Amino acid sequence: MANTSILSLLLLLLLLCVFTITAVHSRSLPDPTSSDLISDGLHTHHTPNYLRLNPLSLSAEAESTCEQTYGFLPCTTTVLGNLFLILVYGYLMFVAATYLSSGSELLLEILGPGVVGGLFLPILGALPDAMLILVSGLSGTTEVAQSQVSVGMGLLAGSTVMLITVIWGSCVVVGKCDLRELAAVDGQDTKGFDLTGSGVSTDIWTCYAARIMAISVIPFIIVQLPQLLNSNSARHLAVLIALIVSVSMLISYCVYQVFQPWIQRRRIAYAKHKHVISGILKHLRQRALGRLLNDQGEPNIDVIKKLFDAIDENKDSRLSFSELKALIIGIRFDEIDLDQDGAVEKLLEDFDTSRDSHIDIDEFIVAVSKWLNVATGGRPGSADAGPQTMKALEDYHEQTKQEHALLGAEDQSDEIVEGVENPKWISFKAGMMLLFGAIIAAAFADPLVDAVDNFSDATSIPTFFISFIALPLATNSSEAVSAIIFASRKKTRTASLTFSELYGAVTMNNVLCLSVFLALVYMRDLTWDFSAEVLVILIVCLVMGGFASFRTRFPLWTCSVAYILYPFSLALVYVLDYVFGWS
Repeated sequence: MANTSILSLLLLLLLLCVFTITAVHSRSLPDPTSSDLISDGLHTHHTPNYLRLNPLSLSAEAESTCEQTYGFLPCTTTVLGNLFLILVYGYLMFVAATYLSSGSELLLEILGPGVVGGLFLPILGALPDAMLILVSGLSGTTEVAQSQVSVGMGLLAGSTVMLITVIWGSCVVVGKCDLRELAAVDGQDTKGFDLTGSGVSTDIWTCYAARIMAISVIPFIIVQLPQLLNSNSARHLAVLIALIVSVSMLISYCVYQVFQPWIQRRRIAYAKHKHVISGILKHLRQRALGRLLNDQGEPNIDVIKKLFDAIDENKDSRLSFSELKALIIGIRFDEIDLDQDGAVEKLLEDFDTSRDSHIDIDEFIVAVSKWLNVATGGRPGSADAGPQTMKALEDYHEQTKQEHALLGAEDQSDEIVEGVENPKWISFKAGMMLLFGAIIAAAFADPLVDAVDNFSDATSIPTFFISFIALPLATNSSEAVSAIIFASRKKTRTASLTFSELYGAVTMNNVLCLSVFLALVYMRDLTWDFSAEVLVILIVCLVMGGFASFRTRFPLWTCSVAYILYPFSLALVYVLDYVFGWS
């Protein structure tokens, strides 16, 4: 971070030097034939040469003026000059994104998930993109805003496409491990670049994040409906409806993110309880002196009573905490990290309907009968020949074990927020990072948009393609590097977090950044003519979202799907927008 600060300072000083030169270029030049010119004391030329910024300019010779942002930041009309400014301002936006990301992580260490992890982090992560989109539509008159707003749409589409194509595929490559039937083996990468035997696996929560990402494209569909129906009169209304839906989805997503850790803990606790119950049923079936189910497929009460007596060591017709704990210890749940006391408490909570901290014979029969019906699928009337019941219980036990693994329960210790040293200093440091990041993003978003617009004018390259390819590299670089480094740890847990963050970033683009964009279009009465760009976002989000919503294993070949989508998206926009003129 210190190196980043030094580089930022050097770049700011360099900007000031460029300003002193560019200020000359940005002034109106006097008429060469004017008598007000001062002689150099040598001799007079009919076509005198004047000092200009970047004499190797690739722009036209005809001089055109440019407007300095804030009245003092440098500007130029030359190709190389604007390219230099794009690089400088882009790097400053990268610094802003890095400050925001680092500050958010420090804050997360202190306050943990919930409001911070679910609300502030996603919004701060999308802040640089949102600022660029905002200033692209606020500049100057409506005509100027309409011209520059394509920068915002290019950034929105480019960020979305880059995150879940190039970066997604790269995370699969660097995070690959040997694949087994159910999941990847953590830290084991012996199959090299085997397209089917090597890859990554995630937990079920990552699938949920992918589904949310796919659902978040609904506002794009709404705003595009008038174009599909060739209704010009409904365009303004469609923008308003899409804005309302987008803001509502943003609020809903933030609420979900706030409560998601709590939901996750509850789901994991229930999955672990189901696994304990399945283990107990399997253990009881092995110890039973008869069949647990009778010929009608109903629980065999006599056999269940005998099992109760076998567990009741002190023969007081009640199962105590210590007797239940002895039962769980005897079963040996080695495949999961089980808190034995917590498991006993869950059993008492489930079985003990009288709430007297003991389980009597009637409560035991009711509870065991209920879970037997759950384990066997609740199919009454099926005859039980013994082995069928055992197979059903084994299948249920394996099912609960797999569900427990898919929820990522084994690594929940990673989410525990431990005490940090000197929390006041870390809080201050995090606050300053967030403040500086926000200030840099707000200050240099407008100059960056102006530089992109000027570069487009000088080269005749559409602003969309510049913002689609170049700007996401600046605003998402820190996020991309962080995701790839995190994925390289080659664990299911880190892969799950990496892909969840990528899906979450795209979701924030689709709801937060789009809300800002739609608000600009509606309030400034701009024209929505981004059909090709919307189509690209829809294709990428729905393909990758659908692809990742129903699977937790991603063999190495899946990265090729992501890599192919990126050039396909760029080519599709070019063909539809600039060949067929589809808008």
